[in-house]
Order: sequence, then C-alpha cells, then structure tokens
Amino acid sequence: MERYLTSIDIKDSRFSILSYDQVKRLSGLMNETIPIHGRGNFPTLEVKLVDLVALVKSKLEAAGVPVKEIRLNGSGASSVLATECTISYNDLDLIFSVDLTSQKQYERVKQVVLDSLLDLLPEGTSKKRMSAGTLKEAYVSKMVKVNESDRWSLIALGNNRTKSVELKFVDLMKRKYEFSVDSFHIILDTLFLFYECAKMSISENFYPTVLGESVYGDFEAALDHLHRKLIATKHPEEIRGGGLLKYCNLLVKNYRPAQPEQVKSMERYMCSRFFIDFPDLTQQENKLIKFLDNHFLGNDDQLKCDYLMILYQVVDESTVCLMGHERRQTLALIETLSCNVFLPYEDPLISSSSWCSAPPPPSSSTSSTHTSPSSSSSSSSSSSSSSGQCSPMSTTSSSPSLS
Repeated sequence: MERYLTSIDIKDSRFSILSYDQVKRLSGLMNETIPIHGRGNFPTLEVKLVDLVALVKSKLEAAGVPVKEIRLNGSGASSVLATECTISYNDLDLIFSVDLTSQKQYERVKQVVLDSLLDLLPEGTSKKRMSAGTLKEAYVSKMVKVNESDRWSLIALGNNRTKSVELKFVDLMKRKYEFSVDSFHIILDTLFLFYECAKMSISENFYPTVLGESVYGDFEAALDHLHRKLIATKHPEEIRGGGLLKYCNLLVKNYRPAQPEQVKSMERYMCSRFFIDFPDLTQQENKLIKFLDNHFLGNDDQLKCDYLMILYQVVDESTVCLMGHERRQTLALIETLSCNVFLPYEDPLISSSSWCSAPPPPSSSTSSTHTSPSSSSSSSSSSSSSSGQCSPMSTTSSSPSLS
C-alpha cells in the first residue's frame, strides 16, 4: 500500500483522500453483483465487480501483460464521491493501465477478456464449442482499438442496453475527460490490497487509504461542480466530437455553465470540433443514433425530444464552420430524429418527408437561450404528450437564459 501512496504527491490539487463513507460506498459498489446479459439464448453472467477485476487482472499478468494500476472512473466514480447529491450511473467504467506498444499486446488483451467471459459461464454450460467469436458476439456490445497518437482499447460487456461494464485498457491517452463532472478517477489498488491482506471487514476505524483524482486538474473544484450541477471544461477543441453531445446531455439534466460569459465561445469550439470529426451527414447520423441509444433508456422519449431540441438550438446558434446548406442539412437530420422518437425508426437520410413539420429556426432574439425540460411550459408539455409528437425546434418564453 505504501508503494502506491509514495508515488503520488497527495498535496497536488488533483488528488483527494476518500473519507470512510466514500470508501464504504466504493466497497459496496465493487461487491455488488452485476449481470452481464448475453444476446439471444446465451445465459446472463452474474459476477461481483471485484471478482471480475481480479479475474481480468490475473489473466492479463499470466498472458504477459503487467497491470500497472486499476481505476474506476465515469459516473460510477462520481456516485462514490458525491456527498451532497445522488448520482446514478448506467455504465461501470474500469481502467487497466497496461503496455500496448505492439499489436500483439492488443490481441492478448482481447483474448484475456474473452477467456474471462468463458470462465464466468454458469456451471453446466457446454464450453467446448464456445469460440472467441461466439463469446464476442454474445457478450460484447462494443469494441474499440486506438493505436495512433493515443494507445488504448475499450471492450464493453453486456447486450441489453441497461447497465454495462466497460473495460478500458490504456497505455497512452492525452485527453482523459470531457467535463469536470466526469473527470473523476478512483485508484483501486489499495482497496484490492486491503481485500487480499486484511482479515477484518471495512469499518469506521479500519479501512484502506484510497485516493481519488480529478484529471480536470482541481479535485475540489470538480466536486463542487458535481454537487452544484455546473458545466466546466478546458480546451473543448481537444475533445473528439468537441464534447457537443455530452454538453447537451448535461443541459437537458439541468446542469448549467460554471462561467456563463464563456458559453458562446465554448459552444463554437464544440460545434467546430464536432463537424471536423464527423464531416459527413451519414457519420453524424450514426454518431447521434448511437449516443441516443446509449444515453436514453426505457421510457425516456420525452427527455430524448428535449435533448434533441437543445442540440438543434446549439448547432443552429453556434455553428460557424459550415456552409449554410450544410448546417441546414444537419438541422434537418436532428429534426427528423426528433420526429421519429415516437415512431418506428426511419432513416433520416432516405426518408422523403417527415411526419411533423418544424417551425422556423429560433430567431436571433433567443440566441442565448436553450430550452430545458424543467423550463418547458406546461401547455407545451401537455400538447406534446397528448399528440405523441414533440416540437424540438420551438422555444418557449419561459426558457432560462444561460448567459
């Protein structure tokens, strides 16, 4: 345990030592049994997060891939650290720090995860015909490999669009967060060392020293943003996609910019980077649909409409890098996606006409206003729900100003 603490300057503003209550919540989360749902008739795998991490780590090291450090990040880490509000999470994100300097290492990591899934199959399941391809198809919902300026790999487990487990294997990642509220990492090594060595369970008088880090750069400031639901970031132009979709998702959840006077500049950077990374309309459609599928689950149709309304307004007001007809095409795509929320899916790029017609884009008088679900008028909400439609391009006079 001393090795982990002496290698880090805990006086650095990025770090904070977790309190007993935070460590207790962390231990509870790590010992929670999570289901990894299989596709079709494949059985659901039931495993504690702590056991999954230990299994993957042991197999990595046996395969010649040493693990330098293990971290919990994302909304799971935020739910542990938040003391003045309750944070829910859809995904559990784990980071394994490993060496990925060769293609062989990437392949070893992939095989280790698939071998771990094989080990987790319930007793009595025939494993003889379970190939790597079969396990991947059954239990892996997403697989990403980056080996250019950054070096990392992501394997997401679970196929039912509810809580999934994302295993990220990182060698080099220059940009590690989008906004301060999702910048938290909890270093798990001392917790696992405690599990291995301690004969007593965690109590108020006996618990491990666990460090949290905000890769935003200031732990206390980031935690304050989380508690007060504030949006802050640095250099949004460095984020893939500019953080645009996540930014609008925070707005629809009633987060507000920490520095309102910088909103327009920040939005312009976000829009510019989004259209640099996704210049083609088909790429924009695919990215949007994936984001909606991953972040709006169950009966979130009205919230999805509210989200698309905000996205439309931000793109309409803050896009400066596109020709007029290109911007109108993207706005039409967002409009059609919003109209399809309550209907079976139609491809916005091949649909000849939308089933709802949107009013003209917001006028310049509303240029500093973004509508949020809580600020929509009751008459507008009742009209939307009664007709089964949403009008994401309209604004209401009661919309709060961000600036």
